[in-house]
Amino acid sequence: MEKKRDTWDSRFIFVMAAIGSAVGLGNVWRFPYTCYKYGGGAFLIPFFVALLTAGIPLMILEFGLGHKMRAAAPLAFRSIRKKYEWVGWFAVLTGLFVMTYYGVVMGWCFRYLAYAINMAWGNDTQGFFYNGVLKLSGGIGDIGAPVGWTLFGLFLCWLGVFFSIIKGVKSVGKVVMWTVPVPVILLLAFVIRGVTLPGAMDGLSYYLTPDLMALLDWEVWLQAYGQVFFSLSIGFGVMIAYGSFLSEDSDVTNCAFITCLADAGICFMAGFAVFSTLGYLAFTEGKDVAEVVKSGPGLAFVTYPLIINKLHFIPQAFGVMFFLMLLTLGIDSAFSLVEAGVAGSIDKWGLNRVSVNAIISFLAFAFGILYTTRAGLYWLDIVDFYLTNYGLAIVGLLECVLVGYVYGADKIREHVNRTSEIRIGVWWDLCIKIVTPVILLWMILAKLLNVNGIAAKLAGRGPEGAPWREILFNPPYEGYPAWAQMAGGWGLLLALFVAALIISSVKSRRDGNA
Repeated sequence: MEKKRDTWDSRFIFVMAAIGSAVGLGNVWRFPYTCYKYGGGAFLIPFFVALLTAGIPLMILEFGLGHKMRAAAPLAFRSIRKKYEWVGWFAVLTGLFVMTYYGVVMGWCFRYLAYAINMAWGNDTQGFFYNGVLKLSGGIGDIGAPVGWTLFGLFLCWLGVFFSIIKGVKSVGKVVMWTVPVPVILLLAFVIRGVTLPGAMDGLSYYLTPDLMALLDWEVWLQAYGQVFFSLSIGFGVMIAYGSFLSEDSDVTNCAFITCLADAGICFMAGFAVFSTLGYLAFTEGKDVAEVVKSGPGLAFVTYPLIINKLHFIPQAFGVMFFLMLLTLGIDSAFSLVEAGVAGSIDKWGLNRVSVNAIISFLAFAFGILYTTRAGLYWLDIVDFYLTNYGLAIVGLLECVLVGYVYGADKIREHVNRTSEIRIGVWWDLCIKIVTPVILLWMILAKLLNVNGIAAKLAGRGPEGAPWREILFNPPYEGYPAWAQMAGGWGLLLALFVAALIISSVKSRRDGNA
């Protein structure tokens, strides 16, 4: 007789866990920059369209699939057809490999939390980060040995992840009661502090001034959909696993709306915190705001320490608060990615939770050592690009096809409507079967192909005499050598696909009971 499945202690704790998984570092260092770059305030229009036509529908799909099948992603897809179990494992493995480098970023946060006490980064924050902390080498092939303190930070991250999910939803529920509200409160403090700084309004003007002409650019719409997928933790198998732990009478649709809207709201609020302080930095340095705008690690570990240096009122406290905010933002996303793998393994083989948690954590930590080397940032950049731009999009596309056409979108819709206050209609079917898969396919092709170049060639505006082979594909990402992109990009995706097929072919406990 199978053990009764664990359930969340309350719907509130489930929503907190889902929000914690969705809200992560990308809310702080990706959304504000993307919003600014692609139309300012006008970007909010395609962003919310993407949220309503793809983000919320896919969140309902993942919550609903896990809830109906009472299983994490691998066995949820196996319940559709036995041969599709690999899709769930591909999603889980994609999330776990994201976590291999996400843990290193959190390791940097641990280090900077200590540095903030005496602002050890000094005035040359860029040199301190790239040369002092990362000890960055001259190229991706010059890997070198792991950097000791970065490796230790990675270890601390995995220690936190291990204990956060050691008892499944019971321990997760206790952790998220602190790690979800704390960063939101800290972010609100940064908003209040930011908007009171000199030059803040100039920064906010750059952030929110709408460029309505940008709405005519297809790239803006693709970026909006990409931000939604990136931000909501869709496609990792996390939300399917979390949905499987809901009680049978839970309101799935309501939970999906709350999670997605909360994530979007925190993205928007992060923009106020980031751009008000960037406006202050521009003011103090006599520069234009556009000259200090950055995205990614450069914002958190170079620009923000520089801003903290210029604060006159207890800058050390704001430094500690900032990196504590990043840590608490990241930990929920981190352990949710691992929980998806742990839950999938327990479902398939009935393993002991502590043992499988330890094995996954150790293996992911071992893979993560690559990113602690002197070439780690280069490898992190490549792996992140391919997993988030291709891996996630492929999983989302497969989810839409399998649920929409193979299983039947109407079956999931009828299931979630039985217990939900907000009843979804045919619009949801249309999103899952047509709108979302078309957008995802277009995103994949746009990243793979030189869409603008092809259009120009067909219209007779391309470079005269240029052969198709030079126009068809986009140039190599960031100019990295082909061997590195094959190893950390296409090679990794192929390896995850093969691994997913192999794992799904291994006999499960359900096969043994059949």
